[in-house]
Amino acid sequence: MNRVRLLVFNPALPVLDYRLPAGMATEFGQLVIAPLGPRQVLGIVWEPERLGGVEVPESKLRPILEVLPAPPLAAPLRRLIEWCADYYVTSLNSVARMALGSMAALRGGGTATEYRLSGEEPKRLTPQRAAAMDALHGEQASIRELAAYAGVSEGVLRGMVGAGILEPVTVDLDRPYPRARPDHSVPDLSEAQQAVADTFVAAVRAQKFAPFLLDGVTGSGKTECYFEAVAEAIRLERQVLVLLPEIALTQNFLRRFEARFGVPPVLWHSSLKQSERRRAWRAIVSGEAQVVVGARSALFMPYKALGLIVVDEAHEVSFKQDDGVRYNARDVAVIRGRFENAPVILASATPALESLQLAEAGVYTKVDLPDRFGGATLPKISIVDLRKEMPERGRWLAPRLVAELRERLARGEQSLLFLNRRGYAPLTLCRHCGYRFQCPNCSAWLVEHRLSQRLACHHCGHETPPPEVCPECQTPDCMVACGPGVERIADEVAEILPEARVAVVTSDTLNSPEKIAAFVTATEDKLIDVIVGTQIVTKGYHFPDLTLVGVVDADLGLEGGDLRAAERTFQQVTQVAGRAGRGEKPGEVLIQTRAPEAEVIAALAAGDRDAFYAAEADARKDAGAPPFGRWAAIIVSSETEAEAREAARAVGGTAPNLPDVMVLGPAPAPLSLLRGRYRYRLLINARRTAKLQDVIRAWLDPLEFGQGVRVQVDIDPYSFV
Repeated sequence: MNRVRLLVFNPALPVLDYRLPAGMATEFGQLVIAPLGPRQVLGIVWEPERLGGVEVPESKLRPILEVLPAPPLAAPLRRLIEWCADYYVTSLNSVARMALGSMAALRGGGTATEYRLSGEEPKRLTPQRAAAMDALHGEQASIRELAAYAGVSEGVLRGMVGAGILEPVTVDLDRPYPRARPDHSVPDLSEAQQAVADTFVAAVRAQKFAPFLLDGVTGSGKTECYFEAVAEAIRLERQVLVLLPEIALTQNFLRRFEARFGVPPVLWHSSLKQSERRRAWRAIVSGEAQVVVGARSALFMPYKALGLIVVDEAHEVSFKQDDGVRYNARDVAVIRGRFENAPVILASATPALESLQLAEAGVYTKVDLPDRFGGATLPKISIVDLRKEMPERGRWLAPRLVAELRERLARGEQSLLFLNRRGYAPLTLCRHCGYRFQCPNCSAWLVEHRLSQRLACHHCGHETPPPEVCPECQTPDCMVACGPGVERIADEVAEILPEARVAVVTSDTLNSPEKIAAFVTATEDKLIDVIVGTQIVTKGYHFPDLTLVGVVDADLGLEGGDLRAAERTFQQVTQVAGRAGRGEKPGEVLIQTRAPEAEVIAALAAGDRDAFYAAEADARKDAGAPPFGRWAAIIVSSETEAEAREAARAVGGTAPNLPDVMVLGPAPAPLSLLRGRYRYRLLINARRTAKLQDVIRAWLDPLEFGQGVRVQVDIDPYSFV
């Protein structure tokens, strides 16, 4: 009789033994269906010695019901899942779940039914049907997905199907993707670019693990260099994964990829409709997907023959997941490359200090591109001291920045104003009684969004229309906005330059691939004069006529308790400055600040990156902070404040007393209420020599908590709220 041990997706019973019926064969990594009580569960056949667990007597074993028609998860992916669970102190099944990106695809391809507007003119329309028709032009998806797009119930759409307004379309879930052509449009590289590209191509041919840090200034042609490695992988019939930090960057990247290889790559991100997820997952596991471009979740897909991993904008904070499995995709990409025997390229104009230290230690091979391509020069950077050059009363742009905006408009050139704050104003209060509008679910202020006429919480998504009277004192028409957001800056530009065509660019306004593509096209066609945007516009875009960048509030990122604040500010401002002067016309950057003497601002003004990183490294070394020390956080939360507080005290009361580990807290988190849960944090600072994960497991495993308490571990945290 054959016994198999399964990793099952039940948090209470992650490992179970089963019997393999006569005539049924499996191998490690196989996906199967097994009984669990009266239910059926999905499981993965795993090496018994790697899972542990208690061996059940053979007489009690129940048989596996079905082996799913999907390729097994290969050994390198299983080892990656184990590594992630161990390093990030989380469960194996929560990591393994990320490899099964489309549960519907596990049983095979076949067809699916989607719906689209039929083009029939209805004789009679209800308001809901009319709104749905307006929203669904050009859309084709399932009823559930279309209902989400249109903001109506599924019942409304099913009624539209019955009335012939929507028509069914049969979609082949296994239709092949067009084949990328590695020699479609080979670029003319500079001598420096060619040397870098040759290094990467050689690594792909060697089919061995080799981590690279591609450190190139903005506009130096990093993408063109690693595209040559992508081309070589395609020639060798190896798969490529390119990770991007933002879905907003995808459209621009797709255009560049298609121009180079003749077809778009295969996409993987959370906004894909269900049929496309099923199609992409099956193409990935079969090896048909040549190049996959996606967000961090694409890292755990079960590739058949992975030959190259690229992490673009590798410094980006959004590669760190802050819920569920709290992993950093940049670091896990390197580990996956090691397990897959594949080269890994981390590309950035402003690498993370951790990556630079690993390169200095010889763990990564550092490859430099210090000059812009085609003779373009880096922009001139100037500081605007807001203590001396004060904006007019009620405004936020200094006179010198306003003058430069006018000059660019007169010359027919484009400008970009950067402020990393969405909405109109970060705080709204009553001018009569001082009442502040706060989120009911979070300890955060509601942000006014005038474009969409709402007050919104940027942490939990709570929204409410602006009230006509103050909830506290009942005074009508009393709301006053405090501080600027991008919408307020856009209004100021419209007042100063009424003839200018202004675009507000945030994750609110560019929330779909179609809107992103429309923005890029409008900017390239010079239909936009001034872009006012958040960090979504700081990277990836190439607009040759954009010659002026104004940083509205360079000090914003330095506020609060972010332990990487200076590095993050340096990266953001450097990236947004890199949007200026990328063509033949020279660029200029004006940085508004009230603290020009701050090290990060002085380094930006001087263009002295090395001096900034050296000073930051010294400060981190003194503090025992990464990469010279280790950080971890423990977040205790509950819907009841008293329960969260008592659980946090229980954790703090059993904290280990070790010479190389220091525990701070527990204390209420800066965001002490988030999504309806009260939160306490403990911060752990450890030396590099400490076995931090083992310490945390030995500390937390014996503790028991109430059913409503969650205890989450965050290794190498980036968020401290």
